[in-house]
Amino acid sequence: MKAKAIRKPAPAPVDPGFAQISALAARLHDLHRQRVAALAPIAQDLIQSQFREAQEIEHTLDHLLDCACIPEGLALFKALCRYYYAINPAATAGYVHAYRDMWDSEEPGNELAS
Repeated sequence: MKAKAIRKPAPAPVDPGFAQISALAARLHDLHRQRVAALAPIAQDLIQSQFREAQEIEHTLDHLLDCACIPEGLALFKALCRYYYAINPAATAGYVHAYRDMWDSEEPGNELAS
């Protein structure tokens, strides 16, 4: 007795517009990861050295805010916010609100406070 061949459905045609958007999103994600990798030593040095100059810390937070859409960027942003809160709570709250406006979604588990 011959085994019956299983027919696989033909793959759905790929929308060229979707493929382009997907490629751009992947490239943007890679750029965010590269930027976080470049900013990580700066942020870690600010925290470890107990640096207190607001302008430099806020400059770094501005850059990290742009990368807070990926987990690595968000973790670094949170760490620097926690450090900066003791120096300038009002400015830190502004960064938390900016993060929420920019990146926070209504999905559970995506809270900055964690």
